[in-house]
Amino acid sequence: MATTGNSLASDGMYSQLIDDEESRPDVRLGAHPVPPVRMIPRPSGSGPYRLATICLATLCAVLLIAVIAITSNNKTKPQGGGEATSEKQKQDTNVTALIATINKLQQEKNQLQKEKDELLAKLAATKAPEVIKPTPKATPAPIVCPVDWHLFNNSCYFISRTTRDWPESQSYCESQGGYLAIIHTAEEQTFLWNLLPRGHWNAFWFGITDEHTEDHWKWVDGTPLVGGFWEVGEPNNHIDEDCGYIVKTRVLDRVAIRSWYDAPCSMYCRFICEKEMGAGASTAIPH
Repeated sequence: MATTGNSLASDGMYSQLIDDEESRPDVRLGAHPVPPVRMIPRPSGSGPYRLATICLATLCAVLLIAVIAITSNNKTKPQGGGEATSEKQKQDTNVTALIATINKLQQEKNQLQKEKDELLAKLAATKAPEVIKPTPKATPAPIVCPVDWHLFNNSCYFISRTTRDWPESQSYCESQGGYLAIIHTAEEQTFLWNLLPRGHWNAFWFGITDEHTEDHWKWVDGTPLVGGFWEVGEPNNHIDEDCGYIVKTRVLDRVAIRSWYDAPCSMYCRFICEKEMGAGASTAIPH
C-alpha cells in the first residue's frame, strides 16, 4: 500500500536524523553546551495521532476563543467607561442648564409679581380715590347758663322779679348781653309758659312791637312776626297798644299757645330776657 511505503520512508528519515544528531560533536552556545535533541519516535498508526491532533486543535480553539473574549472585554471596558463619562458630562450639563432656567424663571416671576403689585395699586387708586378724612371736631362743652337763667336749645332765658315798662325792659336785657325774648316755635313758647307763675293777672313783656307801623308787628331784631300765639281777639289795639306780653292767670283753661296780648308800652310789667349762648359759655348776670 502507498501508505505503508510512505510510513517506512518517514521512519528511515527519522532514524537518519537521529544518527546524524548523535554523530555531531557538542555544539556550544556561549559557555553552555547544547544538549542533543532527541526526536520522539512517532507512534505508528494514524488513529492516536489524529485523536491527539483533534484534541490539540480543540484546545487551541478554546484558548483562542478565551483570548478573543478577554481581549474583547478589555477593549469594551474603556469604551464603556468613556460612554459613562460622556453620559455623566451630559447629565451635568443638563443639570446646569436646568438650574440656570429655574433661576431665570424665578427672576421673571419676581418681575411679574412686582408689575402685578404696581397694577393693583394703580387700579385701587383709580376705583377708590383716597378719602380725605375730616378733622375730628372737638366735642363742644355743654352750655351752662348763669344763675337764675334757664337753658332751652342754645339760649338762656331770664324771668324778672321786678317790673319795668317795655323800653326799660329791653334796655335791661341788652345790659345783660341779651334782648327781650324772641319766640318762634310752639316748643319755645310752651317752655317759657311753664316757667311763669300763675296769678290774678301775671303779665310778662317779650320782644315784639308795632310802634313804628300799626299792625305790622316786628321782633326786636327787626324781623317781621310770622304767625304768633295770640289769644282769641288779640291784638286789638284797644288803647294804643303797641307792645306784646304774655299773660298767665289762675284760669286753668288758658293755654300757652293762646296767651299773647297787646298793651300800652308804658305799662309796668315783669319781662323775659333771652341770651344766645355759645358752646361752653357761662356768664354771671346780675338781676
